Amino acid sequence: MSETVTVALSKGKLLAPTLALFHRAGYGAKDLPSNDRRLVFEFPQFGVTFLMVRPSDVPTYVEYGAADVGVAGKDLLLEQNRDVYEPLDLRIGACRIAVAALKGREFPNRLSSKLRVATKYPNITERFFNQQGIPVEIIKLYGSIELAPVVGLAERIVDLVSSGRTLRANNLIETDVIAWSSARLIVNRASLKMKHTVVTTMINRLRESRPRASVLRELE
Repeated sequence: MSETVTVALSKGKLLAPTLALFHRAGYGAKDLPSNDRRLVFEFPQFGVTFLMVRPSDVPTYVEYGAADVGVAGKDLLLEQNRDVYEPLDLRIGACRIAVAALKGREFPNRLSSKLRVATKYPNITERFFNQQGIPVEIIKLYGSIELAPVVGLAERIVDLVSSGRTLRANNLIETDVIAWSSARLIVNRASLKMKHTVVTTMINRLRESRPRASVLRELE
């Protein structure tokens, strides 16, 4: 019997394109029941088991070996800095990590005090503004980041941006792009050694099955 690879997948909007990609690569069903409350889906005929977890938890499951492989956004990998192997850009879930401000307030005078920034990415935000030599006070939020400048909670936000429609709807404008993000395949370092053949085969199949053209800049 061949070895099974356990894959941690993100719940939410990234799930459907990820399952479609794995399906094209020969790993199980394209769709899973939307009303199913199970968190573990086994496909022994394909040698794979899928775990459904919160996006922010995928790198943790992979780092500690609860999953051999995972799919996580580059934004999370930059924020969390987990000890995992990152062999492949899957070229799905394209977006950018951007700084935004209220239109007309892009250039406030902050010579004598800190710039207040709301974000769910405190580590990315702090690194970026430190590199710019700008002192910041970071306010961590978990949702509705765009509201912060509107109500005066913060002068800047750092958040994921795809189409930019939500920013425009709230009279916000991008001032900087910190990094480009897409879904990445990540691998537990021990699993890469212990299950080398099946994990390497999965990496190669996904590489051949991902979208051929990437519009993303490679992140440093």
